[in-house]
Amino acid sequence: MSTQNMSKDLTKKAAEMLLKGATLLSEPCPYCAGVRVMKEGHALCISCGREPEKKEIPVEIKQQTEKTGLEITLEKKLSELSKELEQETNHEKQQEILRSINSLIETMEKLKKKQ
Repeated sequence: MSTQNMSKDLTKKAAEMLLKGATLLSEPCPYCAGVRVMKEGHALCISCGREPEKKEIPVEIKQQTEKTGLEITLEKKLSELSKELEQETNHEKQQEILRSINSLIETMEKLKKKQ
């Protein structure tokens, strides 16, 4: 396959991805500095067709191991309240949920300052 045909195929594939909800990435391709599109965690370079290797981010794992049981519980509660707020249509109950969320965030910030 010639380079020109490969380039046309990649452009066509990228266009199809964009039509199906992919987004253009602001970061250039790490291999050729070409334009990339991303769909469901997969980045494709329009110029060279390469996808960067998937790498695990060890920072997240480190942060998770340092969290106390209380921090994990507070994060779960925050997540639950966020979902509850999303579903709630009663204005007064929304305000109650927001006050609870604010209180949780303040508590989490105090815990972080102690560490």
